[in-house]
Formats: sequence, C-alpha cells, structure tokens
Amino acid sequence: MPISRVTKLYAVEDAKIFPLLSDPEGGAPAYGVGIDVPGIKSMEISGDVEIKELRGDNGLLDSDAAISNITVSYPHAKLSLDVLKTLIVSTVTDSGTTPAQKSKWSLKQGAKPLPYKLVGKTPTSGGDLIGGDVHFSLLKCVMSSFPGLGLAEEDYRTIENEARCVPLISTGDWIDVEINETAIAIPTAATP
Repeated sequence: MPISRVTKLYAVEDAKIFPLLSDPEGGAPAYGVGIDVPGIKSMEISGDVEIKELRGDNGLLDSDAAISNITVSYPHAKLSLDVLKTLIVSTVTDSGTTPAQKSKWSLKQGAKPLPYKLVGKTPTSGGDLIGGDVHFSLLKCVMSSFPGLGLAEEDYRTIENEARCVPLISTGDWIDVEINETAIAIPTAATP
C-alpha cells in the first residue's frame, strides 16, 4: 500500500540553506554545503495567482490563471554569520587568539543577494505517520528584504528572513514537499 498523501503539519524542527552554485539551462543545479538556520521558529510559504479574464458580448467568456510569485519567511532565534554570508555577497573573518578571538561579518556597498535553496522539516511524528516527518524544499530563493537584525530592550531579538522563490532555470522545479514514512535529517552535503 502506498504512503498516504495527506498529513497534519506540526512544528518546525530544523532548516538549512544551501548556496546555489550553478543553474545551467538544460543541465542540473549544483548546491554548496548546507548551513544550519539556527533556532528556526517557522517557515511560511505564500504565493500570488494572477488571473486574466476574457470579456466580450457583455459577459465573461473565459479565464486563465498563473502563479506569479512565491515567497517564504523564516524567522530564526539565533544570529548566524554564515547564514548572512550565504544570503548576500559579504565576508566573514575570524581573527585573534583566546581570550581575544573575533568573528566579523562585513557588508560592503554594492553587495547583491545570492541565490540559495531552503529546506525545512517537521520533528519526527510532525506529520500523521508515527516515526515519519515532512520536508519543504524551496529550490531557488533570493532575499527579498534585508534580514531583520539588531537588538531589543529586555528581550531576545528574532532574526527575520524573507525571500522570493523562482523556478530553477535548469529543471523548472520550484517547490518540493516530501512526506517521509521514516523521519530523515536534512542532509548537509550538497544535493541537487
């Protein structure tokens, strides 16, 4: 009997981003090593549908629709300089020796957003299958607003990330949703 195609969605346990290294037309996409999105809080995917109507003879003759935009927001609880470096052309440098070590993220004028894949998953049994999980993969994302950085008075600061998602040039793939009978971790190794 095949696995059920219907499931609940409970919580988010892990998320990783993978730098998109290449996306050649007629080829296969290549991704870099996955980077943990620390303290993932949620992963909300939404989209827009553009509708065109054909009117004539004082009435509606036909209608057509197309998905025109998919976006994702994924706030997370901890700052990661490696995530920032993957989202936008920037550098991270480590310097010093104990007890004066430093890690510094630097953004320069003219920096551009970089494409990446985002994968998020439910905890084990976050779907209907006991011992299973659900994975959401957005195969090509580009930052659509600057990450929400900064500090907050007497409270933790949540990092806010938003991206616009587009289909891969190489395959046309946009989003994958996988219901797994047995829970699996998001791999760190580069995968297409």
